[in-house]
Amino acid sequence: MKLILAGATGQIGRMLLRDLAGERDASHELIMLTRATKSLPAETRLPGVRVITWDARSLGPWADEIDGADAVINLAGRSVNCRHTKTNLAEMLSSRVESTRVIGEAIARAKQPPRVWLQMSTATIYAHRFDAPNDDMTGILGGSEPDAPRYWDKSIEIARAWEETLFASPTPRTRKVALRAAMVMSPDRSGVFDTLARLAQRGLGGAHGSGRQYVSWIHEYDFVAAIRFLLAHEELSGPVNLSSPEPLTNHAFQQILRHALLAPFGLRSPEWLLKIGAFFLRTDVELLLKSRRVIPRRLLEAGFRFRYPDWPSAAIALASRRAVSK
Repeated sequence: MKLILAGATGQIGRMLLRDLAGERDASHELIMLTRATKSLPAETRLPGVRVITWDARSLGPWADEIDGADAVINLAGRSVNCRHTKTNLAEMLSSRVESTRVIGEAIARAKQPPRVWLQMSTATIYAHRFDAPNDDMTGILGGSEPDAPRYWDKSIEIARAWEETLFASPTPRTRKVALRAAMVMSPDRSGVFDTLARLAQRGLGGAHGSGRQYVSWIHEYDFVAAIRFLLAHEELSGPVNLSSPEPLTNHAFQQILRHALLAPFGLRSPEWLLKIGAFFLRTDVELLLKSRRVIPRRLLEAGFRFRYPDWPSAAIALASRRAVSK
C-alpha cells in the first residue's frame, strides 16, 4: 500500500504518522508532504518515511507521487489555536482551501488515482446548540444562530468552503471522505489535553463560562483507529463525524478531568475572564464556549467500536500516560 500524508507536522499529523510508520512493512510505502523539510520536528523524522516538499498551493514534482498511490490523507491547514483576527481567519481559509484544491487537481490528472482521499474537516461546521446532538446524517450546519456571536460564523464559513472544495474536485474514481473531527485528546505536550490538564492542576479546572455548552472529543487511539477503518471500508464516503459517542457538558467534562488528575478543586472561569486570558494566550474563546454536541452515527452504524467511548475512561487513561511521560 502506498499512502500519502499531507500536514503531518501538527499534533494530529504526528500521532497519525507515528501509528502508520510503526506498522509499516516492506509492502507499504509512506510518503509525507511538507512545506519545510529542513525544519521538521524530530518526532516526524521516522525510519522508512519518505519526505517530499510541496507548497500546498501549486502542482509540482510531488504530484507525481499521487499517481499510483492507494490513499491520500490531507490534514493541512493553519492552526485554529490563535486569535481569530481578519488576517488569521484569511490564512485559515486559504491554507485549507488551497491545499485541498491542489490535491484534487493532482488526483484528477493521475492516470491511476488513489482509491480513497481522506480530507480533514471539523465538527465546528455544526450549529451551536444545546437541545439535541448533531450526527453526520441529519445534523444542522451552523451559521446565524441567535445565541452565538456573529464572528463565530466565520469558522463555519471556512469549514463549509473546505468541504465544498473537496466535493467539487473532479475525481470520480476516488472515494472522498470529509473528516468532521472533534477535539483529539492525546497526552502530547502542548496538545488540548495537556493544556487543560496544566490549568486544572493549577486550580483553574472549573467550568468555562456557563458550563452548559457541550464538549465533543475523541481519544487519539480511536481517532487513529477510525482513520484505518475509513481507509478499509469502501462503503463510507462523504462527511463522517470523528468524535466519541458520548459528548457531555463542559461542567461535567471539567469535573471528570479534575477527578482523573486528582486535582482537589477547580475555579470556574466566567466568560469575561476567559476573554482576558484568551487575549494574552493569543487564542480565542470560541474554542471553549461553542456548544459542540456531535455524534458519530455513520461510524457506529458501520460497525466501528470505540475503545474509549466515554470521557471518564478516556480521561483516566490520558492522565496516567501524561504522568508517565513527564
